[in-house]
Amino acid sequence: MERLKELAEKYETKEFLNGDPSWFMHQVKGEPNQETLAFIASCLSYGSRKQFFPKIQYILDCSKGNVYDWLKGGRFEDDIPDNGDCYYRLYSNSLMNRFLKAYRELIHKHGSLGRYLFGNGVRTGMEAIETITSYFSSHGIEVIVPKDAKSSCKRICMFLRWMVRDNSPVDLGLWDFIDKRTLIMPMDTHVLQEACAMGLLNTKSTSMSSALRLTARMRDIFPDDPLKGDFALFGYGVNK
Repeated sequence: MERLKELAEKYETKEFLNGDPSWFMHQVKGEPNQETLAFIASCLSYGSRKQFFPKIQYILDCSKGNVYDWLKGGRFEDDIPDNGDCYYRLYSNSLMNRFLKAYRELIHKHGSLGRYLFGNGVRTGMEAIETITSYFSSHGIEVIVPKDAKSSCKRICMFLRWMVRDNSPVDLGLWDFIDKRTLIMPMDTHVLQEACAMGLLNTKSTSMSSALRLTARMRDIFPDDPLKGDFALFGYGVNK
């Protein structure tokens, strides 16, 4: 659809960052900091942006912009202690602490999440989702990170868009080992509603199967870069 192509071009700009969780990864310097903050920010990106933005900002402030060293050095133990206090909605301090410990362990062993995926032979979006969910599930983390790839894994798909898509004023394109043509559309209720309104889908389910069907439709329109369609659906929602 030409309309989708026009909307994608119109909305994939630096201005898109304003009010979007992708803004945070542009506030730090160096690929290790960008990747680390991007993953943590994506995991916190659900519910109201007015509520979860301060929770991401807290981590940025505590780390003073060096979130990779903050995590690797275990300084998060002081800022997000292992106790029963609420961090954000369903995430207690204890759950966040265990999540960060699991992430820290991965970094100590492999250097970064990207290196972990590359070392495990990951070359596609689905392989990345399966590997990430499997790692955190094996460490008992099943709320912050989905336990498997049966759900749409919207936040992981969004994170992968940030890491893989290149030549974008929004996405970082740090991981060239994953083919961006294999990325999967980040699917949530809003995206589903817009996709159905445009006749791209006819379902009420935000499952992985729905995300794959929508991605296939986007691949027809943007064959070399299907997730450019993410910006098009955003623009369609705004223009309505």
